Amino acid sequence: MMMKPLGSAAHEMEETIETMIREAPLFSGAEGLVYGPVSGGISNENWRVQSAAGGDWFVKVPGNGTEMFIDRVAALDASRKAAAAGLGPRVYDDLAERGVEINDFLPDRRASTHSDFNRLEPCRAAIAAYRTMHGLPPLGLTKTVFDMIDEHAAQVADLGARQYRDGAWMMLNADIAREALHASGLDLVPCFNDPMPGNFMIGEDGSIMLIDYEYASMNDRCYDLGIWFGEMFFTPQRELELIEEYFGEVRPEIVSRVIVHKALADVKWALWSMVQLAVSRLDFDFHKYGMWKKMRARSIMEDPDWGLHLRRL
Repeated sequence: MMMKPLGSAAHEMEETIETMIREAPLFSGAEGLVYGPVSGGISNENWRVQSAAGGDWFVKVPGNGTEMFIDRVAALDASRKAAAAGLGPRVYDDLAERGVEINDFLPDRRASTHSDFNRLEPCRAAIAAYRTMHGLPPLGLTKTVFDMIDEHAAQVADLGARQYRDGAWMMLNADIAREALHASGLDLVPCFNDPMPGNFMIGEDGSIMLIDYEYASMNDRCYDLGIWFGEMFFTPQRELELIEEYFGEVRPEIVSRVIVHKALADVKWALWSMVQLAVSRLDFDFHKYGMWKKMRARSIMEDPDWGLHLRRL
């Protein structure tokens, strides 16, 4: 990572982080401050800030347009509760009123990759992290996957953003799933909702901490498992192993509930991608990302067992 001293900004995003550093009381008086970008995020502008005295922080500057789907007050609430439980890093209140989040950097941990979760032990460590997450005090924001889907669908319409040719079919199936899940009842707990590999920080002892709580909300616990299973491309056998690790048993209705949420998660992120395509200034192929999510949602909804899963809920 290339670190730069204050006053050397070469483009708009560097000018923004330099402004944040100068205005945060936490950094006032610190000598030898340098900063550099942290790669991996696709929502915000993420930075590492260090001081000559050894201070090491992570600074998240809200990405352009993210205020449309991220409640920064709720995100800070989740971050604080996770930190208090030892699940996440320390949170500082500097610039919180502007939506900027500052945490301790975790130099003794590394971001996971998909290959880490090819092994069972890191998967079990992640399940332990999810148990802690789901046991946190209730969060101030309740936002189920259906709230997310409705929010993004409205934003796509308001922005005049690109729409999928088969979007109506996809939304019809999401609505059928909505009726089935609401009829069965939602199991609302504090959920992480954003299992990108880089959000799982692995320690030398194999333990996992979670970072980036901006999508956290009260949601169905099986959504957290479903979206994680999809993100990690687990085999059906590995999914069954992890369902048993979390619940202590494997029942058909739990398996179906996770699979349905896995499809709904892809619908949500497919719509999110079209919103980001219209508003983000990050260098990321949101169109490709959204098409991949949409096609994977279809692969589940077109499967002959889709109806069976809905009936089992």
